[in-house]
Amino acid sequence: MSELSHLDSDGRARMVDVGGKPETRRTATAEGRLETTAAVLQLVRADGLPKADVLPTARIAAIAGAKRTADLIPLCHPLPLDSVSVDFDLGERSIGVRATASTTGRTGVEMEALTAVAVAGLTLHDMVKAVDPEATMTGIRLVAKSGGKRGDWRRSDADAVQASAPSEPAAVRPGTAAVLVFSTRGAAGTRVDSTGPLLESGLTELGLAVDPVVLVADADAGAALSAALASRPAVVITTGGTGTSPTDRAPEATRPLLDRELPGVAEAIRARGLRSTPTAALSRAVAGIANGTVVVNLAGSPDAVRDGLAVLAELLPHLLDQLAGKDHRG
Repeated sequence: MSELSHLDSDGRARMVDVGGKPETRRTATAEGRLETTAAVLQLVRADGLPKADVLPTARIAAIAGAKRTADLIPLCHPLPLDSVSVDFDLGERSIGVRATASTTGRTGVEMEALTAVAVAGLTLHDMVKAVDPEATMTGIRLVAKSGGKRGDWRRSDADAVQASAPSEPAAVRPGTAAVLVFSTRGAAGTRVDSTGPLLESGLTELGLAVDPVVLVADADAGAALSAALASRPAVVITTGGTGTSPTDRAPEATRPLLDRELPGVAEAIRARGLRSTPTAALSRAVAGIANGTVVVNLAGSPDAVRDGLAVLAELLPHLLDQLAGKDHRG
């Protein structure tokens, strides 16, 4: 009556008997996209949403969803999954979700990959709905699969899918720097900041063109850092908010945005400060790379800024050359 495998000769739903099939290595990849606002993406990057840890939570939910696919889709076979990987692509107004599931078994894992994407999307929606209730999960589709009688398969419109995906971010602006000062009292006008101008002058001496210094309250550190990174400078230096006060949030705002940390840079700056200031050991500053931009936290004092600039004068030329793909020999 039908070539659909889940219908019998009378058109009734059935669970397909796969007992006679050989066990083979099978994989499947699916993708989807949560469309939201630029403000939400900034909050996700800064870990500033009411429900924090957005992406790790969505990833765990996706993996759990893949494991429970047979409980959710009536005619699916329970599968011993070998692995489930989930990746996110943060655009300007969307979060791309891509999941790959694999098993060694008698039937495919397409539904597990699709379920992982769907559950990740639902979890993302739950995490952002307080800020954007109109967020939309869309474009859930199977991208590719392998194994079994039919072998490898890939979407015929894979190129179109790629074309419809969010465009790649603009390239880093070489030779540029942004300076952010995190100071609640400075932002309120009750304290004069001297660290921002000192950083601006020091980075200019290092040959960098510095964007206008941004001074914000500690509570706005995450949004300010996300906005600075969106402008794609080669270097972002922050000052303030690295201590142990309840309002000090620079490391918490910075770490979620980093692709790779550079712990040696932060430790070198702390070691430089310890030469004259024992309390430099209390700094929780971090450093790293965020989508090609060097990001460094400095403590909020003129002496800490001078120490940081002294270390960066020795490291930045080599680091920027490496990121640009050059063989720096200076």
